[in-house]
Amino acid sequence: MTKSITNFSTYPTCKSHENNANYAKPWNCFIFFGQSSWACLLSSNSNVPRSTSVGASALLDKNAKTSKFCEVGDLGNAIELLRRSQKSELDLNTYCSILQLCAENKSLKEGKMVHSIISSSGMAIEGVLGAKLVFMYVNCGALSEGRRIFDQILNDKVFLWNLMMSEYAKIGDYRESIYLFKKMQKMGVTGNSYTFSCILKCFAALGRVVECKRIHGYIYKLGFGSYNNVVNSLIAAYFKCGGVDSAHKLFDELGDRDVVSWNSMISGCVINGLSHCGVEFFIQMLILRVGVDLATLVNALVACSNIGSLSLGRALHGYGVKACCSREVMFNNTLLDMYSKCGNLSGAIQVFEKMGQTTVVSWTSILAAYVREGLYEDAIRLFYEMESKGVVPDVYSVTSVLHACACSNALDKGRDVHNYFRKNKMALSLPVSNALMDMYAKCGSMEEAQLVFSVIPVKDVVSWNTMIGGYSKNSLPSEALKLFGMMQKESRPDGITMACVLPACGSLASLEIGREIHGHILRNGNSSDLHIANALLDMYVKCGSLVHAQVLFDKIPEKDLISWTVMIAGYGMHGFGNEAIATFQKMRFAGIEPDEITFTSILYACSHSGLLNEGWEFFNSMTSECNIEPKLEHYACIVDLLARTGNLSKAYMFIETMPIKPDATIWGALLCGCRIHHNVELAEKVAENVFELEPENTGYYVLLANIYAEAEKWEEVKKLRERIGKRGLKKSPGCSWIEVQGKFNIFVSADTAHPQAKRIDSLLKELRMKMKNEGYSPKMRYALINADDMEKEVALCGHSEKLAMAFGILNLPPGRTLRVTKNLRVCGDCHEMMKFVSKTTRREIVLRDSNRFHHFKDGFCSCRDFW
Repeated sequence: MTKSITNFSTYPTCKSHENNANYAKPWNCFIFFGQSSWACLLSSNSNVPRSTSVGASALLDKNAKTSKFCEVGDLGNAIELLRRSQKSELDLNTYCSILQLCAENKSLKEGKMVHSIISSSGMAIEGVLGAKLVFMYVNCGALSEGRRIFDQILNDKVFLWNLMMSEYAKIGDYRESIYLFKKMQKMGVTGNSYTFSCILKCFAALGRVVECKRIHGYIYKLGFGSYNNVVNSLIAAYFKCGGVDSAHKLFDELGDRDVVSWNSMISGCVINGLSHCGVEFFIQMLILRVGVDLATLVNALVACSNIGSLSLGRALHGYGVKACCSREVMFNNTLLDMYSKCGNLSGAIQVFEKMGQTTVVSWTSILAAYVREGLYEDAIRLFYEMESKGVVPDVYSVTSVLHACACSNALDKGRDVHNYFRKNKMALSLPVSNALMDMYAKCGSMEEAQLVFSVIPVKDVVSWNTMIGGYSKNSLPSEALKLFGMMQKESRPDGITMACVLPACGSLASLEIGREIHGHILRNGNSSDLHIANALLDMYVKCGSLVHAQVLFDKIPEKDLISWTVMIAGYGMHGFGNEAIATFQKMRFAGIEPDEITFTSILYACSHSGLLNEGWEFFNSMTSECNIEPKLEHYACIVDLLARTGNLSKAYMFIETMPIKPDATIWGALLCGCRIHHNVELAEKVAENVFELEPENTGYYVLLANIYAEAEKWEEVKKLRERIGKRGLKKSPGCSWIEVQGKFNIFVSADTAHPQAKRIDSLLKELRMKMKNEGYSPKMRYALINADDMEKEVALCGHSEKLAMAFGILNLPPGRTLRVTKNLRVCGDCHEMMKFVSKTTRREIVLRDSNRFHHFKDGFCSCRDFW
């Protein structure tokens, strides 16, 4: 008599089994073995006579031996016996037993061998045998092979459909799972509770809320609405699709709630940004004495992390220790993350050090904790330690350490992380590539950022924004605008893109492009975003359109400190000191306290408008009213204020008595004042301090040379130029540009290569003649060359700002404002000429130099010649 072999059965559909905690879940195993009724199946199909013969006995003996090997898990001997047997000697049950063992051991090679023997024996691959083969291949990780057989056999068993749908869902191919579900329905195979649990997860993962609702109705129609696992899946699906109210309603209607139901509510609230609500559900569980499991504690800890509730997190820690969860890696990792996000680094470190088993998640959490606390060097050190212990970094640990490198300006260490990927031949995922670009950009290496960007096959909006923002922050505005143009052809810009590209418009004073971007923002409904509104405000200020900035500022309903500071700075750089003070006072009245940057802006405004008394009052109020300790930039503003107003000796004494050591900026401000008031003796004394602090800064040598030239001390100019030459320093060439029809036209001094050079030269000579006729005389001292008046006048006419202004007159419609930008400080002669031109041509001219804005109108300048 043959030994009875296991039965191949489907999932039960009775509710009692589904609520049994010990009952096998469909995605773990759908085939169950027990001493059962294969004998009945064999007796009805076998022609073997009941009387024992020698041949029949030998056949039964081989089948029994093979089955015995399978029962004890001896796959090697079972396979060997199979290979030595004749094709007709083994029966269906034996093949099924061996395939089952191959599946359990994940022995794909042996499973394929058995499949080959079955095929050569001529046995039909269908029914139970076909299902066993599908299960073997799927369980051994050969899903495509399993699918090929699945498609060939007659599939009317729900468990097999569930298996295939579940496996595709596991690898994230949710669409294929859904395809199989729909095919299953067409074939008339009725799903069970596991079918619907699986398909709901697929629809939820794809965010298909409409399909979830349809399945919801179908489930209730088939009578599965009272099954906990199905309703729990429905709750989870609604939460993942954002249907919070639908999930709540289902939970409220569920009479027999189990721990999974409560866990679904807590985790669902957390993923939908309702962590406070998740904590409330957890507290209700405790009140109702619902049994708490590991998943409950993990979800509750995540909720604590999100709301920053350290006290409740500590209580959960204690609860978990009592419940013996402290040995669970998932619990410890979540606990570590909770302490980190609640700002308790010492607690996170203690958890990490006590963990018996650590994973890459553990290391990433503690690394991120150091980054949150600004301990970037420690975070980087921890990354190297993790690597040395053989823990392979994941995307989160890599992005965290790259962020640490970016924040600490550790370019070399950031390169080491990049080289780690190259050395280990690891592919760069999109998040890692984006983090690398961000690190390179923040460390000032846009060339390396561009190299990473160029090899990303499919860029997302973060990739584009990182590069555009990087170019803007690294003083490469033209590159930022160029990339923005490319992005519009390949990707859809978002609000962050606008905030990244607007500073580039401000840097170039590109009002036309800035206004186009403003229109884009309005069309896409991003104007209510305060971050974008502030970026727009800053752009208009830096493009010289103070009117647009003021209108926009007035429309911002809830202004923050940045909004007020940008407006104060804007008034200051445009020479409207009193307006800046009025805005500062309105800000204080609105209940917003100034910070260090705000005080820098208001002191700058006072210095550029000659408001000496007001400037001193603000400087003193920093410490007396706002408890802000002045820094170098604040002292620089006061020195600049004193120097501009002619108080050079007071400025020098102020520097001498400063509580902190002055830097080159402080002395440089006084040196500029010496130039304004032509104090050569003090300039020489101040310059030596500057040269000592910044011996390689050409700008200060040029400034002293200009002071000598204006005083016609040509021998001193010569000596200084020789000194510059010996040091191998080069002067930054002066250039100016003007935007016409969205295109920048750049000019350098004495530019004769421009296509319109002759027309420009002719216009400037004509304007110069008109100036002379009306009594204006050229400011020869600004020519800065030792030559006769004729040569000096020619040199003055060739200044780049004059060329740009003349080009604008020739190419812009009559009455249009001329907006000229210069990379250096405007000279006195150009300043005089622009006042005259604004009156003669009845045009407003807005000139932005390296120091401030000058608004020329009707022969006057907004700086009131105080510059």
